[in-house]
Amino acid sequence: MERGLFGMVSGIEILSGGIIRLQVSEAEVNNMTIRFLDRTGEPTVGKTRPETILRQLTTKKGQVYSMLQGKRDVDTLLTMGIMEDVSIIPQPAGDSNKIDLTLNIVERKSGGGISAGGGISSGITSGPLAGLIGSCAIYHKNLFGKNQKLNVSLERGQIDSIFRINYTDPWIEGDDTRTSRSIMIQNSRTPGTLVHGNQPDSNSFTIGRVTAGIEYSRPFRPKWNGTLGLIFQRAGAHDDKGNPVIRDFYSSPLTASGNTHDDMLLAKLETVYTGSGDPGSSMFAFNMDQGIPVWPEWLVFNRVNARARKGLVLGPACLRLSLSGGHVVGNFPPHEAFAIGGTNSVRGYEEGAVGSGRSCAIGCGEVSFPLTGPVEGVIFADYGTDLGSGSIVPGDPAGARLKPGSGYGYGLGIRVDSPLGPLRLEYAFNDQCTGRFHFGVGLRN
Repeated sequence: MERGLFGMVSGIEILSGGIIRLQVSEAEVNNMTIRFLDRTGEPTVGKTRPETILRQLTTKKGQVYSMLQGKRDVDTLLTMGIMEDVSIIPQPAGDSNKIDLTLNIVERKSGGGISAGGGISSGITSGPLAGLIGSCAIYHKNLFGKNQKLNVSLERGQIDSIFRINYTDPWIEGDDTRTSRSIMIQNSRTPGTLVHGNQPDSNSFTIGRVTAGIEYSRPFRPKWNGTLGLIFQRAGAHDDKGNPVIRDFYSSPLTASGNTHDDMLLAKLETVYTGSGDPGSSMFAFNMDQGIPVWPEWLVFNRVNARARKGLVLGPACLRLSLSGGHVVGNFPPHEAFAIGGTNSVRGYEEGAVGSGRSCAIGCGEVSFPLTGPVEGVIFADYGTDLGSGSIVPGDPAGARLKPGSGYGYGLGIRVDSPLGPLRLEYAFNDQCTGRFHFGVGLRN
C-alpha cells in the first residue's frame, strides 16, 4: 500500500518452524484505452492522437499497476498543456488477476488562440514610457494532434521590438529518449545602450538582429537537460531613422567586420541542472557558442558562460547565493560583450553601467524572509567585475564612457508570489552612493 501497488494478500499459510507463507495477488495491466469526454462527462471525439498520449505514460502493459505511478502519469499529461482533466480508472479484466485501465481525457476547448499582454524591458532606462512593452501572439498548442506547438508573436516597446516564429515538437516521433526539436526565426531590435550607453549627441541607435536556428534538447540524467543547436545571425546597428551606422559618437566600431552588418553561424551547446524548486535547491547552467567560418567574412569566436545558484534554509528565512561568469575569445562584435550592472546583475546601477568586457564575474547573496501571506522581504548585496577585460573589447566602449569596470550594490525589497513567478520591487545603493529602484519578474538570474 505504501508503494501504491494495486494488489492484495489473498492467502496466509502457517508452516512449521515459525514460517508464514503469504499469497499475494498483483494486478497486472492487461490493456490501456483512451476515452475522450466533454465537460459534461459525455463521450466525444478527441483532437489528440492516442499514441501521442500513451507514449507519455510510464505505466505499460504487463506491469503491476501502481497508483503512485499512475498519479505521476496524470501529472505528466496535464503538463502537456492541452488537457483540462485526466483520470485513470482501473477495472477487472475478466476472471484473471489482470486489470484494464481506461484514461478519461477532457481536452481544453481550443488548442489555438490569440493572446495579448504587456511588460517591462530592463534595457530602457529613460523616456516617458521607459521600459513599457506590449505584446500579441497567435498560437496553436496541439498541431496535427501531436502536441506540437506553433507560436507567432510580436513584442513592441518604446525602442525595442521582437517578431518571432517558433515551432516546437516536445518529443520527436520515433525517438525513445524524449528528444525535442525547436525551429525559430526572429527579427529583433534592441537598444544599444547596454554596452555603448547613451550617446552624448542625444542620437540613439539600436542593434538589429535577424536570427534563424534549430535546436535539439533531451534529458540525459535525472534533473539534467542538454541542448545542441545551430543558429545563423545577421546583426548590425541602425540610427533612429533606420540608417545603418558602423561607428558610435566616440568613433568606436559597432561591428567586428567593419561592414554595416556581421554574419555568423553559431554552434550551440548547453547543459542545465534544475533542482526541485524548493528554497534549498540548486541550479546550474553552462552554455557555449562557437562561430563556424562557413565564409571567410563570417565571424569566428568562442563564448562560454555559466551560472549557478544555491539555496540554504535558515529557519523561516532562506539564504540564496549565486555566481555567474563568462569569457569570449576571437573576433566578436562589441555589442556582444558581457554587460554588467542592472536588475539581474549588480543592482544599484543602470543596465550595463558597471562595465562591458570580454570576461565577467558576478556574485550575489540575499536573504529572504516571510512577511505576510504571499509577500516576503529580502536583503541583498551584489558585486560584478569585467576582470580587467573592458579595454580589449573592440573600440573599448566601456573606457570611452568611463565605466568603472567593477562595482557593488546593496539594498532591500519585497517580493510577491504570483502565477508568473516572484514579482520583485527592490531599492539598491551602489558604491557611488546612488540609489535606484528595480522591478523584475522571477528570481534573479
